[in-house]
Amino acid sequence: MVASESKTDQRILAKLAEMEQRYQELEQKMNDPAVAGNPAQIVAIAKEYGKLKGLVDCYRNYQHLRSQREDAQVLADDPDSDSDMREMAEEELQSLDEQLNGALDKAKEEFVMSDDATVGSVIMEVRAGTGGEEAALFAGDLYRMYNKYAENRGWKVEPISFSPTDMGGFREAIFSVKGKGVWQTLGYEGGGHRVQRVPETETQGRIHTSAATVAVLPEPEELDIEIKPDEVLEHVARASGPGGQSVNKLNSAIKLEHVPTGITVSMQDEKSQHKNRAKAWRILRSRVYDHFEQKKRAERESTRKDMIGSGDRSQRIRTYNFPQNRLTDHRINLSLYSLDKIILGDMDELAKALIEYDKQQRLENL
Repeated sequence: MVASESKTDQRILAKLAEMEQRYQELEQKMNDPAVAGNPAQIVAIAKEYGKLKGLVDCYRNYQHLRSQREDAQVLADDPDSDSDMREMAEEELQSLDEQLNGALDKAKEEFVMSDDATVGSVIMEVRAGTGGEEAALFAGDLYRMYNKYAENRGWKVEPISFSPTDMGGFREAIFSVKGKGVWQTLGYEGGGHRVQRVPETETQGRIHTSAATVAVLPEPEELDIEIKPDEVLEHVARASGPGGQSVNKLNSAIKLEHVPTGITVSMQDEKSQHKNRAKAWRILRSRVYDHFEQKKRAERESTRKDMIGSGDRSQRIRTYNFPQNRLTDHRINLSLYSLDKIILGDMDELAKALIEYDKQQRLENL
């Protein structure tokens, strides 16, 4: 055991050792011809294997350095070694101690953040709150901000459902974002967003306060969650609203209700009933998955401090003050005087600050 390892460190390393053992078991299964011939099984195994890889790599690096340190310590303690050899061993010990501390920190960071890093798809729901047309315009600004940020990161944005207003805002915008690290980065956006500015609809130059809410739901693969068909009620109706006569001649609108949770999803954007059903199922799957994940998180963290990534839509998380060009994230007491750039998608500084704060909170609460 390395002297600098605390009891918490030892517990984490023990858990990482279990993960390495599981990783080796999965490796053997992937090389088993019987498993390789079962597509569903091999996909599930490969997915779990991929999730564990980063953690196992960190653990193996730490173990390798620890082994090197033990060898150097034996040499430094050997009474038969000459003074030059012992001096070289002492210097190597100092270097290895620094590397070990860095490797341990990296392993702990990977341990507390790895689950978030593996989620590669989210569904985002932006809705106008209080403030009428100005709130809808703000919701549109938020959608475009996320869209531009995703584009900058090389992520793929897919529109799902939109309710536009006459002035170019959105009462509601639902879309998916796919790419490496999307949940780890965008998961902090869930909550209430407040804007302070002179609206386009204001004729006397007065500053108004409006709001929008954002929900960020990890989009599970069908392997991650099983929703039994008999747990879902489907209602089919004629679509309403704009779209001409053809819209109302077809029973294309779909409403799904997940009976155990009471979660409902309605979809009528497409003329095709099949497409509406597929979109509704994607959103339903994400909302049900998020519902059960939040319950698990609440049970797991009942004795811990509140985490910033809770995604509570009733919580005001951020204020966008346009007259002062200031964005304030209330959860981490961060103010950035670059709102003009952030609203155009330059969110890197904000995202890094939120991730770093969350990481430190998780490490402190281990």
